[in-house]
Amino acid sequence: MSTLLGNLFILAAPSGAGKSSLIKALLAKTPPTGANPLQVSVSHTTRKPRPGEVNGEHYHFVSHAEFEALIAQNAFFEYAEVFGNYYGTSRITIEETLHQGIDVFLDIDWQGARQVKKLMPDTCGVFILPPSVETLRQRLEGRGQDDESVIAKRMAEAVSEMSHYNEFDYVLINDDFDTTLAELNNIVQAQRLRTHKQQLRHDALVKALLA
Repeated sequence: MSTLLGNLFILAAPSGAGKSSLIKALLAKTPPTGANPLQVSVSHTTRKPRPGEVNGEHYHFVSHAEFEALIAQNAFFEYAEVFGNYYGTSRITIEETLHQGIDVFLDIDWQGARQVKKLMPDTCGVFILPPSVETLRQRLEGRGQDDESVIAKRMAEAVSEMSHYNEFDYVLINDDFDTTLAELNNIVQAQRLRTHKQQLRHDALVKALLA
């Protein structure tokens, strides 16, 4: 895995902390055909699509039977069951993308992050925390997508999710969105400039300079 040109990032957070919005904004700042392309992995899931979600763009929506068949085929880089539904990341797709020098973001939870770290220790993990419990609830209610029982369940799970923040390389407090986005972008740039990545990208230059 050390020869992969691209960087693998994990962005995890409790529901409502803003991780999806941060990834979307970061992608908007990164030209897809530029020198440092960035993609978000499209996960498989067994949950139902939310309003506006497109199959193949936001998620690959599959049945429980289809997902379990993929598990049996060892098709996932990581997978987990969350709120009664499966979520998983295609192993082959991720590896092929990284080999092309494309950075990849995984929008997954701490369970998936543990699995990915075991397979690829070089992965950069970033955890997003809300500035307060009250703000987290307001953001969940503001979505207008879940009823009160679902929001209550997500709030109850949030504490458990956030208790794993210290398993990640970086922690960001998403109080001011623009500030948090700038911090996330700085992390991405720093990962790209690590010595072993620069050695891979500029091998000919380094050899010429040291000749």
